[in-house]
Amino acid sequence: MFRLLLFVPLLWLSMAGPLTAADFDGPRQRLMEEIADLAQETAVETGRREFTPPVMAALGRVPRHRFVPQDQVPHAYKNRPLPIGHGQTISQPYIVALMTDLIDPRPNQRVLEIGTGSGYQAAVLAELVERVYSIEIIEPLAQEAAKRLREIGYANIETRAGDGYYGWEDAGPFDAILVTAAASHVPPPLIRQLKPGGRMVIPVGAHFMAQYLLLVEKKADGAITTRQILPVSFVPLTGGDKS
Repeated sequence: MFRLLLFVPLLWLSMAGPLTAADFDGPRQRLMEEIADLAQETAVETGRREFTPPVMAALGRVPRHRFVPQDQVPHAYKNRPLPIGHGQTISQPYIVALMTDLIDPRPNQRVLEIGTGSGYQAAVLAELVERVYSIEIIEPLAQEAAKRLREIGYANIETRAGDGYYGWEDAGPFDAILVTAAASHVPPPLIRQLKPGGRMVIPVGAHFMAQYLLLVEKKADGAITTRQILPVSFVPLTGGDKS
């Protein structure tokens, strides 16, 4: 179902000399077209035949090649996860689009992200909401992402190194929460930090096996509902209560 595009022209350019921003225009456009196609193909599972124009526009604006190691730059606009060091990955762009769309982001919202990684998902969110809070448990990644996001110009993202299982209590509650690593269960601290009417998207399941993306919604009266969306494969959420 999830096809991979081979961007031969980009690989040729990488051998011909340094890449410029314009060199990524074609691959980025093809990636956006593939994401749109996959949204239609997975509509039965996700309930979304297409992602909203603001989400797609945000994905198109964020320079994914700035969020991967130098040796991965030629692959930045392929629809697949890529290694970013420390055993972590930058998520597949289709999954980033899906998770972002599922929380229904609005310009006046405050969103918590668990698992900053290289900062890519945080950057996409920052294009759509008022403020993003992002936590990364691997300190070198947290430091690198904070520096990268500042250099690119994202002033509405606050990052910190810490255990995302427990959320960011003094900055909450949040309109939405995105978790970019697989947990064995939905962390209760994150449920508490979600506003009534808020949404959380989180992969839940064993390490790389039988994981499902869940949409968690907190109703106005505090009641919690969950819905399985798609089978996925994420790196495990570390820290916190594993029971």
